[in-house]
Amino acid sequence: MTKHLALIVDDEPDICELLELTLNRMDIDTLSAGDLKTAYQLLTVHNISICLTDMRLPDGNGIELVKKIQTQSKHIPVAMISAHGNMDTAIEALKAGAFDFVSKPLELAELRNLVNSAIKLADKNLPQNTPIQNTASDQADLPKIVDNVTFDNTLTDKKLLLGNSPAMQETNRMIVKLAKSQAPIYISGESGTGKELATRQIHQMSSRSDKPFIPVNCGAIPSELMESEFFGHIKGSFTGANKDKQGLFQAASGGTLFLDEVADLPLSMQVKLLRAIQEKAIRSVGSQKEEKTNVRIISATHKNLKQLVADGEFREDLYYRINVIELLMPPLRKRSDDVNLLCDFFLEKFSFDDDYHLSTEAADILKHYSFPGNVRELENILERAVTLCDESIIQAHDLSLQEAIEKTPHTSEASSPILKPTLSPLKDEQQIKQALEDTHWNRKAAAELLGVTYRQFRYSLKKLGID
Repeated sequence: MTKHLALIVDDEPDICELLELTLNRMDIDTLSAGDLKTAYQLLTVHNISICLTDMRLPDGNGIELVKKIQTQSKHIPVAMISAHGNMDTAIEALKAGAFDFVSKPLELAELRNLVNSAIKLADKNLPQNTPIQNTASDQADLPKIVDNVTFDNTLTDKKLLLGNSPAMQETNRMIVKLAKSQAPIYISGESGTGKELATRQIHQMSSRSDKPFIPVNCGAIPSELMESEFFGHIKGSFTGANKDKQGLFQAASGGTLFLDEVADLPLSMQVKLLRAIQEKAIRSVGSQKEEKTNVRIISATHKNLKQLVADGEFREDLYYRINVIELLMPPLRKRSDDVNLLCDFFLEKFSFDDDYHLSTEAADILKHYSFPGNVRELENILERAVTLCDESIIQAHDLSLQEAIEKTPHTSEASSPILKPTLSPLKDEQQIKQALEDTHWNRKAAAELLGVTYRQFRYSLKKLGID
């Protein structure tokens, strides 16, 4: 195993000694520098794995070191040591490209967690600490999107979200960079654009990938249970609390907590969440003891969070804590070049043992459709079409998009096909089994009894896992 070497940059001898002892006990060698000049010299002649730097140094600011390392040694994770309570400075460091921060006075458990995460990231040997900006100036940094890139719910390995359009290339470039940081992320975008998929991808590519990924829909938790759900409770803390319960923060320990629809949090819970993020600590309901947490917060909503802040419906201080770095998921109408790729993926997903394809006219309709429901709507359209079509070639009328058909260029009124009635895919397993029993398991007769085509019926059997 490679021996790691850490660079400690701090002008306080006691802090340097504490950090050296702690890292040495973790089997990490150390070098120390009391100022930026010495730090730059050590970076030049030594193979540094990670760097811990104070914010205030005799000859400058620790953020200068962060930026310097970005230009020379992008693989080195840099953690900022900030004064206790100086959260604004810590956020400034994260925006500049720091991996994470730790507050003074130093707590050894928190320090060890940070160092372990930094070492994991260093071992991944990924390009590190490029400033995170919403520009396409360094498009070359992004790995080339290839045909075997997938767009799925598991997001294993280091696969990127499917898409070759400029908008999706930029999104993937940002995902790669965000995976190398511990900074809180706010993912914005319309419903159906893939915000949770992007979050899972960031988690899978990060140093936390071997720890839990816990998604939670903030709008689905009753307000009276919210504090218990987030922070847990102890037995007897309220009526019905018959045993100790772990909260979402505890469940996500060491990993990522995804707060979906964060705009739906009530103001009372926003205050508690703000404190948990700032202090990196929580207190279970009914407990007198505070416990440290080690989670990365990623938030998302389809609402305009900045407008909610202006309207007084969302706390401004919490907004700036969760929105250290923003990732905007593009709507599908702004990445129409990706529609064909997405169609191929979803048709393969839904085809089972059949091979479905779009007719030229159907593909043209989807190419020019605005997709108000984005990728999720495209998926639903194709699943319905696969269920309802009579042949392996999906025709325009199978899409059930009359308005889109009429607006598609080069499609005249005379040539526009008449839509079939929109039928829902068979989802009632009991209904299907009853039809099979009534027809002595004659599938064609059962399909006729239910008023659907045999192809539709067979698709539903496979989707529901009925043999």
